[in-house]
Amino acid sequence: MGASQAADVAVVGAGPAGSAAAITLARLGRRVVLIDKATFPRDKCCGDGLTTAALRRVQDLGLDPGSVKSWEPVDGAIVVATDGFQVDLRLPQGQTQFAASARRADLDAELVNLARRAGADVIEGHAVVAAAPISDGAGVALDLDDGQRVRSHYAIACDGAWSPVRKALGLSDAGYLGDWQAGRQYFEHVGPKAKRLWVWFEPDMIPGYAWSFPLPDGTANVGYGVIRHPDRPLGELKGQRIDFLDRPHMADVLGPAAAASSPWKAWPIPARIGTTVLSGLGGRVLFAGDAARACDPMTGEGIAQAIETAELAARAIATAGPHGPEAAAARYQRQVRWGLALDDHLARDLAAVLARRGGSTKAMQIVDANGWFRRQFARWMFEDYPRAALVTPHRWRRTLFTRPGAYATTAPPTRDG
Repeated sequence: MGASQAADVAVVGAGPAGSAAAITLARLGRRVVLIDKATFPRDKCCGDGLTTAALRRVQDLGLDPGSVKSWEPVDGAIVVATDGFQVDLRLPQGQTQFAASARRADLDAELVNLARRAGADVIEGHAVVAAAPISDGAGVALDLDDGQRVRSHYAIACDGAWSPVRKALGLSDAGYLGDWQAGRQYFEHVGPKAKRLWVWFEPDMIPGYAWSFPLPDGTANVGYGVIRHPDRPLGELKGQRIDFLDRPHMADVLGPAAAASSPWKAWPIPARIGTTVLSGLGGRVLFAGDAARACDPMTGEGIAQAIETAELAARAIATAGPHGPEAAAARYQRQVRWGLALDDHLARDLAAVLARRGGSTKAMQIVDANGWFRRQFARWMFEDYPRAALVTPHRWRRTLFTRPGAYATTAPPTRDG
């Protein structure tokens, strides 16, 4: 056995959820160890989109957009139904940002830097290979692949859809492959149309969609996500690469000079937080982010949800203290049940509507009926307020539907690319 160290909380996984948990706990005066098998910066399969909710949360964590070199403000989305019906959804314009894109390699690395500056001890390049209760039941022991052992009162597992910590505790679902299957590829030399954010409801991707998210310097993140259903196979689209340039309407947006600039990468998206076990070892371990399967069932978005679950878990631990694991788990589960789990339920129902024959066209025709509908749907789509806001009065605020975006005092970076 190698060296051992102690902490109040060990956080496994240094994506947005893990960094958010570490930052929150460190600011609350807790000793935190943040562990990740990767060395940052590292690439991460993602659409690279940041919704309004995600922007507000990373702003609260202290992220400066100017420190993320691939940061690209987004003014809305052009949504195309299966029959080609097109709606241009514009977000509010002004001195705040309601959406942006940023490569996860850049975003995650800066969030890890913020965790360090907040006081967390960051261990990079080492995986957790075992998790078990400490013999006296007062905490968790995590063994790393280099022989180190981290002992802590609590662990927050933010270690992905196939969480090794969840597996080590015997809490994995046999055969679970995620609720979505997605893939993406970076393109360079894209045309001027690709400076906007595009969403296509492709006939062979329903329920699901394809996207093109703008990035600086004439680049774009282009990909698709399809939803898994136990009674309906994914067909030919199981995460494998498709040639977007073979689809004329997508090729027109990407432009004649567009060319793939990275390998195709695929990943599962977990979206079932309402039915997932959120704690283990009597509350000594809490799951957050993809490990809590917290992504949105309608869009597959997960950054805002990852940060929210991580912050809820961190504050539940801080409130309960080192000797209250059952109280920590109960508080966390209650807050998720009356918040994100209800959002999840509503989003799943709406995804089912879009999956029906002609569903995307009918939905977009309703949205396009007048400017008010377009504006409100754009804000709802980009998570300006919770999916189930209307049925969760405890989350109502006077400014719920009129809040500014993020970075109200920080001028968004301007780019020519």
